[in-house]
Amino acid sequence: MLKPLPLEHHLIDSLDYYFNTLEGEKVSNLHAMVIQQVEKPLIEYVLAQTAGNQSQTAAMLGINRNTLRKKMQHYNLMPSND
Repeated sequence: MLKPLPLEHHLIDSLDYYFNTLEGEKVSNLHAMVIQQVEKPLIEYVLAQTAGNQSQTAAMLGINRNTLRKKMQHYNLMPSND
C-alpha cells in the first residue's frame, strides 16, 4: 500500500501553481487567503465525515465547539432549521 504524501506537499504544490500564474500581480495578505481557502473546506469535510455532529467535528479539529460554531457562521455553514 502506498503511503500518502504529507498534506504539506500538496500545499506547496498549490502555492507553486498560484505563484506561477500571478503574471506579475502583487501578493498581499497571503496568510489570510490561504487560511480561508483551507479552513472552510476542511470544516465542511469534517462535518460531512461526522454527519453534521458539531461536537465530534470540533473534537476532530481540536477546537472548542463554540469556536467551530463561530467559524461555521463566518463561512455560512450553519444548518438550516427546516
